Amino acid sequence: MSLELPLSARLAWWLTAWLRGTEVSDHVLDAVTEGDLAHTVVGLPQGGTTLLELFAETRRSGAHGAGLALPVEGDLLGLGGPRLFNEAAIEAGEAVVVGPWAVVPEVVGEVVRWQVFPSQRRQLPDVGEADRTMRGALSQAATALADLDVARWRPEVADELMNLRHRPELVSPLGTPAVCVDLAALGLQGWAIAELALADDGGALSAYEISARRATIQPLERAARRAVVAACSPEVWPPV
Repeated sequence: MSLELPLSARLAWWLTAWLRGTEVSDHVLDAVTEGDLAHTVVGLPQGGTTLLELFAETRRSGAHGAGLALPVEGDLLGLGGPRLFNEAAIEAGEAVVVGPWAVVPEVVGEVVRWQVFPSQRRQLPDVGEADRTMRGALSQAATALADLDVARWRPEVADELMNLRHRPELVSPLGTPAVCVDLAALGLQGWAIAELALADDGGALSAYEISARRATIQPLERAARRAVVAACSPEVWPPV
């Protein structure tokens, strides 16, 4: 279970702050690379290979922000094509979209390799919609999991559900709306609960219980991904 932002979410937040002039380069680079040995970039138009060169290229493109995608098979959340980019983003489970192009991370050993792709216009849930859906999904999942006796087969999930008011504390760049920081934390919390509940089916007594558990958790996982995407995509942020 992780309560940390995905690599692409971290890059989207901090690159947006850099493009908008609320954070300086050194601080942004430190925040993006925290905990990682090295980052390299492949496919930049000018041939650069560093994150700083990636930042400079986004500024030259005229972008004012960088947004997040968290797609899975059957749910292209945050993607608009083309197909080659979609396939790479689905395989990685994440991507950053910056205007007409995007980057997809691949962790190779102790190196994060960002591959550049062309990107097309995408549709996103707005922050208010994502927040309402997330809170509703958490409430419904808590009720349904209690009915399924979650404390018996996954006591750690029951503990997390009882601790919903204590969300992860995220370090966000200057200029990130407070409502988005809160939504990202809520989404990560719901995502972690979903991962715990779906970790294995060993505690289920029957095929019916397995099916019921998955039917209960899948809407929560979907809502959690939408919450994090909206929170990390400035295209849908509320006006300042």
